[in-house]
Amino acid sequence: MSADDERRHQQVLPLSGSPLSDIASALGVEPGGVAETLSGLTSSGVVRLHDDRVVVLRADQALSEAIAREAAAADLARDRLDDLASAVPLLVAAGTRPGPGEVEGVRPLDGELSSGGNALELLTAMIEQSRGDLLFLRPDAWLMPRESAISRVVGRAVSSGRRSRAVYPLRALHEAPEALRVRVDEGEEVRLIDELPTRLMILGVTHAIIPEPIGFSDSPRLLVRQGALVAALTLLFEMYWEKAIPVSELSGPPSNERTFLLRQLQAGAKDEQIARTMGLSLRTVRRRISQLMIELGADTRFQAGAEASRRGWL
Repeated sequence: MSADDERRHQQVLPLSGSPLSDIASALGVEPGGVAETLSGLTSSGVVRLHDDRVVVLRADQALSEAIAREAAAADLARDRLDDLASAVPLLVAAGTRPGPGEVEGVRPLDGELSSGGNALELLTAMIEQSRGDLLFLRPDAWLMPRESAISRVVGRAVSSGRRSRAVYPLRALHEAPEALRVRVDEGEEVRLIDELPTRLMILGVTHAIIPEPIGFSDSPRLLVRQGALVAALTLLFEMYWEKAIPVSELSGPPSNERTFLLRQLQAGAKDEQIARTMGLSLRTVRRRISQLMIELGADTRFQAGAEASRRGWL
């Protein structure tokens, strides 16, 4: 603050929350001149004018808020710089194309990047017009409003002789057991895994749909028909399918929940992270870890992991 602003701050600080007229009287100015007189303090956030009242912060409060604003601005700048850093390799990659005469028969890949539209109608048409098995990685599908409609479409496909396989994260068993039950009743083969990194839908050997960028967004989406890419995504699905555990029943904890818990412990996950992954309360997770360590005769988590590996549980 300047010397004048510091003097004015001391004058109005005891009157914080008072009407504008009281502040004007203390400063010896007309009410209409208060804003101009305190402009240095209002610009720095020390004084705030609210309708006909004036709020004055202590110096330590104003400094704390100023630091918080700078921290927020720094976080925003960091996020923007992170986005820029992520984009640089893509910009460089876009320039690494073969020049004239370096290769023969250059042609575009088969597929489209699209956004918008009626996702339910588009997916329904693709499923009904395609052939072959349906493969899904479904990290959060039960949250989508179109879930029940898509389940009926999948059910019709299975009734026609097609096979549908889907991998869900373990927490779906606790967060959306009814959604899983519907898919199982429709004839879909369901398996569970600790976590999934992205949505994925594969139709036979001809089509695959993934978010762009890869993850959990609904739009934009990348529709791939390029044979090698569809095959590569199918291999990715099969890797998760082989690692996942079949759902034998949809009531109560799964019989293989111990395996999921041991995997999380082996990965060094904290209790809070395990609770989120498995869709359980923190208290439940800690109770089951304690029970598991008693069952294994272990005093530490490291010993529990070693003993579980020795017994072939992992």
